[in-house]
This record gives sequence, structure tokens and C-alpha cells, in this order.
Amino acid sequence: MKNLLRFCFLLFILFFSVLAVSAQSGAGPRYFLNSPEAANRLEDSLKKQFEKQNLIWPPKAMYLRSFKYDRQLEIWVKSSTKEPYKLFKTYKVCQQSGAMGPKRIEGDYQVPEGFYYINEFNPNSNYHLSLGLNYPNASDRILSDEKRPGSAIYIHGNCVSTGCIPITDAPIEELYFLASNVRNQGQEFIPVHVFPIKYSVKKSVEFLENSMKDNSYMQHFNTNLKEVFDFFETKKELPIIMVNKKGEYVVN
Repeated sequence: MKNLLRFCFLLFILFFSVLAVSAQSGAGPRYFLNSPEAANRLEDSLKKQFEKQNLIWPPKAMYLRSFKYDRQLEIWVKSSTKEPYKLFKTYKVCQQSGAMGPKRIEGDYQVPEGFYYINEFNPNSNYHLSLGLNYPNASDRILSDEKRPGSAIYIHGNCVSTGCIPITDAPIEELYFLASNVRNQGQEFIPVHVFPIKYSVKKSVEFLENSMKDNSYMQHFNTNLKEVFDFFETKKELPIIMVNKKGEYVVN
């Protein structure tokens, strides 16, 4: 009996020793949020990256552009409201679900297309860390299925997608930290624009044109998206985007 109790006691000690080691090593998605050392390492890394590109740290504003076919997520920043955005970094989107075109119903596995903003910071995500998009937006609520438009669209870690934008764990840690910093600087709404393709890439344009050549609705929808892309490419500023009664994007 004594030997059994001693064995159980040793197992108990071993179990909590493993937990302590895991905590100290930073196991789990919240490690860098709870660890000053890890947070300092991330900030130091970002500062060096900004300095190398002649960017000012910390940025005052941030804008994200995602391109489905090209599997890219661009991070644009600026240090004041009076200056244009500058490209900081491009992350690879490691997995893509669905096809070209907007999300219109729950369970279609589509990555949305349109104009959104970050509305959630989730440090307890099943996919390491995640930044939520405000899907369905005003346009989606008009054009998507009335009862089941879908929800829970995120930029997150890991490498799996059923309509989200996964960029793996290390990049989402960096992006999450950067977005949190920008929010603390006063940018309440961080815009995220999701395009089917990067319109400046010939191969991508050819792919999109071929995929929607017999779909007049898609052609019209795509015209609105490209207008915003072209505006930003020219001015490196964001236009005012509204939604009319038909659910169409209107660029001012």
C-alpha cells in the first residue's frame, strides 16, 4: 500500500512539473501575451524590420489586403494620418478553400470578397491566435442568404481553412502583436480588403477573366472591387466605400 501511495505521489509531482515546464517554455497561443520576455522579443524584431525599411515604429495606422488566388496577405502601415500607406510585409496564405467569388451562405467554404475590418482579437483561438473580420458586412447582409449567411471568418494561425485566411503560427503572432499595438495607438477599425486576385499580376487577371467569362453578376461585382484596388494603387490611400440599397459597393 505504501509503495502504491508513493507511486501515485511521484506521478502527481511529475504531472505538475511538466505543466510548469510548459508554462515556462511559452507553450500555448497566449504565451507571448503573458510573457514580457516574449513580447519584448517580438517588439524588438518588429522594430528592426521597420528600421530596415525606413519605417517609423510604432505605426499609427495599418491596412491589410488579401488576394485569394495569389495567396497573399499584405500589411500596409503609416506613421501619421497625413502620409500615404507604405508596404511593410507580405505573408503567404498557406491554405485556400472555395473558389473565386464572394461568400453567400453558411457552409459554402468561401473566403469572403469585399471590404471589412478587424472586429475581434482572439488569444484563445483553436488556430493559435486569430483576428476576426466583420463578416457579414452591410453588403453581405443584403446579398447573402437571409437566414444563413455564415460567420466566424478569421485571419489565424495553423494551416487549415473553411473560409478563413490562415498564415501559420509565427506570422499570426507577429501580425496579432502589430495589430494590437496599432489598436492601442488609437486605430479602432483596422481595414481588411479581400480581393479575388492581385489585379496587377497578368496571370492572375487571365485566370479571373476565364473563371467569370459567362457570369455577368461576377463581372459586375468584380468591377467594384477593382475600383478600390486601383484607387489604392494610385494614391496609397483608402477611398470612402459605401453600400447602396442593392448591396453594391459604391466608391466615393
